[in-house]
Amino acid sequence: MFVNLKNINTALNNFSKEGPYDHCIIDNFFETEIAKKLENEFPNYDSDIWQKYNNALEVKKLNNIWNYFPKITYQVLNYLNSDEFVSILEKKIFKKDKLYSDMGLNGGGWHIHKQGGILNTHLDYSVHPKLGLQRKFNLIIYLNSNWSENWGGSLGLWGNKSPIKPGKLIKSIVPKFNRAILFDTTQNSWHGLPDPIKCPKNEYRKSLAVYYLCKSNEKISKRGKALFAPTESQKDDKEILELIKMRSSIKTAHKVFES
Repeated sequence: MFVNLKNINTALNNFSKEGPYDHCIIDNFFETEIAKKLENEFPNYDSDIWQKYNNALEVKKLNNIWNYFPKITYQVLNYLNSDEFVSILEKKIFKKDKLYSDMGLNGGGWHIHKQGGILNTHLDYSVHPKLGLQRKFNLIIYLNSNWSENWGGSLGLWGNKSPIKPGKLIKSIVPKFNRAILFDTTQNSWHGLPDPIKCPKNEYRKSLAVYYLCKSNEKISKRGKALFAPTESQKDDKEILELIKMRSSIKTAHKVFES
């Protein structure tokens, strides 16, 4: 077994009980030996396999191509996308209809941030650009066993009153090794890490990300890409506002990956 089902089920029992939107934190998500192997299989930051985001909204890298995943990573991601695991989420926190995994890992897979890495507060895409299904849940698991809270990199959760801009920062979640966060992305779920990470140059914020989908609600705002919010210092910057507009469009988002 890859995951600690006892911890997962206990955390899912508390799903949605703390704001600003429905979520839960699952410590020791993987069995310890599996978590260590996943950490060791992470590619080097300077590897040429990464898709790079390097602009005023996001400084990070990701890879979601299955052929690059070593054995344990491949097996674990396959399990997290399996009917066996998805059925746990359906029974515990969805209960309404069928929940779907995204085997294509659109926007998921390996994520990594270096010193200075950022991810402006944002809403994720609402409708999968190829499957037409609504994004419902994010599952993110952190995999740096050396991480120090003093380095920042905590995932912020912002108030969800507006689909246009975030409210106040309500909660920060330290990316502790083998800690997972599962949250509902359909509730104006503003999240991110807009403050530059202060880790040493030889340390990296590493995570696995898997997303779960459901049938699309016709009333939702149909975003095919993430909608970012400017930081306080960026809010009157016309170039940043134009960058946000480009990044939120499927047609132009690719132009800002390394701008």
